Amino acid sequence: MVTLAEVARHAGVSASTVSYALSGKRSISAATRERVENSVRKLGYHPNAGARALASSRSNIIALMVPLRTDMYVPVMMEIAMAVATAARTHGYDILLLTGEEGAEAVRRIEGSALADAMIVMDVELDDERLPLLRAANRPAVLIGLPSDTAGLNCVDLDFAAAGAVCAEHLADLGHREIAVIGEAAAVYERHTGFAERTLTGLRERSAELGLRLLHRPCEGSYASVAATLSRVFDERPGTTAFVVQNEAATDPLLALLRQSGRAVPEDVSVVAVCPEQVAAHASVPLTSVAVPAQEMGRRAVEQVIAKIEGRGSNEEVMLLAPELTVRESAAQAPAGT
Repeated sequence: MVTLAEVARHAGVSASTVSYALSGKRSISAATRERVENSVRKLGYHPNAGARALASSRSNIIALMVPLRTDMYVPVMMEIAMAVATAARTHGYDILLLTGEEGAEAVRRIEGSALADAMIVMDVELDDERLPLLRAANRPAVLIGLPSDTAGLNCVDLDFAAAGAVCAEHLADLGHREIAVIGEAAAVYERHTGFAERTLTGLRERSAELGLRLLHRPCEGSYASVAATLSRVFDERPGTTAFVVQNEAATDPLLALLRQSGRAVPEDVSVVAVCPEQVAAHASVPLTSVAVPAQEMGRRAVEQVIAKIEGRGSNEEVMLLAPELTVRESAAQAPAGT
């Protein structure tokens, strides 16, 4: 491993000059700085992370809190996490991944240590127990998600309420009047998880405005659970001609069960989803959908938290990404006579 002293010898300067050139703590001439930087590149020198942290009082690490719950679709959570890690790396930061269901305790652990310079928080509930601690924290924090009260917080999220409204509008435009929502697992709503609650609110409010009958049923996502939910929907609302699905695990079982029951998609029943692009595009019937923009959500959250670390960011900012509906093959005009 190349040392700072070796860089100094190669550049023909003192070790302290190399340190000043790399840290920017003292002014040195442009010519000297260029010699040092050339030597760093040629020798492949990488400052020791621990020493750098002591010198700058920064760890160059961002803590990412992403509880991996069994009732959540883990691939989309990890896609957002990977986007955060990739974006952070471009700014010279690494990610400390906290996947346990620690809640407020994880915030206390990061705030009470030198483990990380900032926090990005996922799986946000409407009345999340972590919010008072995040508001009072000395370390910058950004939420990927939207709580009920955003005062004093920085948040990035898809506008899920608008996403729900867009789905209702699209189906109404196609002539559908009876719509069923296959939602996330019941525990997701019991925790009042923000994205699920907001999507449902958007669907309900826009459906009421458009004169649609809306039925919402949570679903675990397994084949058996989807079968039971589908049977219940048609028992309770036999005139249902369209489904909105916000449960990635349920999409393929739903399409298979509709086919087995003799209902063709989209000729007899339409299906619209709120899900990642790859889930919609690769379904057995490519789904008309509102995409969850995982890459952009992760990147925007990192940009916000870096700005706060560097003293440029606002102490209160909410960024909602506008939903985009992609029309594929799963939604069509409501059957005649419905």
